[in-house]
Amino acid sequence: MTRPLLPLTARSRGEAHRAATPLELFFDLCFVVAVAQAGAELVHAVAEGHAGSGIANYAMVFFAIWWAWMNFSWFASAYDNDDVLYRVVTLVQIAGVLILAAGVSRAFEEHDFLVVYLGYLVMRLALAFQWTRAARHATDPAERTMCHRYAGGVLLCQVGWLGLLLAPEPARAWIFLVMALAELAVPLYAERVSTSAWHAHHIAERYGLFTIIVLGETVAAATVAVKSGIVENDALDELLPIAAGGLLLVFAAWWVYFVVPAHDRLTSSRQAFLWGYGHYPILMSAAAIGAGLEIAVEQAVGEAHVSTLSASAAVTIPSALFLLLVWLLHARYFKVGTAQQLVLPVAALAILMCSFAGRWAVLAAGLVAAATVATGVALTARNPATRGAGA
Repeated sequence: MTRPLLPLTARSRGEAHRAATPLELFFDLCFVVAVAQAGAELVHAVAEGHAGSGIANYAMVFFAIWWAWMNFSWFASAYDNDDVLYRVVTLVQIAGVLILAAGVSRAFEEHDFLVVYLGYLVMRLALAFQWTRAARHATDPAERTMCHRYAGGVLLCQVGWLGLLLAPEPARAWIFLVMALAELAVPLYAERVSTSAWHAHHIAERYGLFTIIVLGETVAAATVAVKSGIVENDALDELLPIAAGGLLLVFAAWWVYFVVPAHDRLTSSRQAFLWGYGHYPILMSAAAIGAGLEIAVEQAVGEAHVSTLSASAAVTIPSALFLLLVWLLHARYFKVGTAQQLVLPVAALAILMCSFAGRWAVLAAGLVAAATVATGVALTARNPATRGAGA
């Protein structure tokens, strides 16, 4: 039964058995709708020969999705009381990301970010309201100041984002860069006076679940592309290597991400900020693997105006980036010895080199990824002091 209005006060960091709620899982699924839209538009842009603008638009749209998701997740970890008002405001944020998703096509095709901005604005206003509510119930003056700083920073940034609508198109990339840095600075500024009561296990689980959902979307997008290629072009022989290689890449990405206990790295605010912020390129590259697989499929059946090398790189670059970033972010802290430390960086380089394998590039990259996991497992078995199960 939904609880009536309750004080929105900080939860305990030592709370036992803290887990993601059904509302948070619903939140994630709706956000992946926007991720899927961005990925589909990236595929279209690259297939039509507009890779530069497509990647730039993808980075901007994905930042809006990721940042809104991340801010909600950390706030929920600290203050989720699951009362009626909290649920309603969270549903408003979900509505905001669906509005954003509806504007993704116009942002890519017409460089019109109005609908994307309105969707982002809805999400951010809802979050600012949550911080204001938390401030009203805070008993500690430092915590109250932190909450007000969060609310004020979020609102101020929304004014700056208007530049994407009003400025000439050549200036938008610079405006995005400035405003993205401003958004990233808000938590750093707000938590100088007090630290929000996020829960390490809960945060690690939330990021893990979102990563799983993004990888699932990658599999779904690639599956649809392969199916369409087989049905419409009778290209089973050309597409089987891409399908097999893509599946191996996604399986390896899942294995590598979850092989070590991420929450063990979240022992201080500084580490938590680096870990949380570092997931922007990780999640973006995970989603881009799916887009790359679609591009490879379309190129294989002659529907994409790109070379075989470009189509292969659309898969291998995000795959290599994912492995390297996971290693940098937390995997390397749990490795013992030079051999274990080198597995993921060397694998990332080898996957990049697979770009030059022609029509077999994706399959070759998948085999390298599978060999990476197998090597990690073998090295772990030789050294019982290692945390995790390989790679």
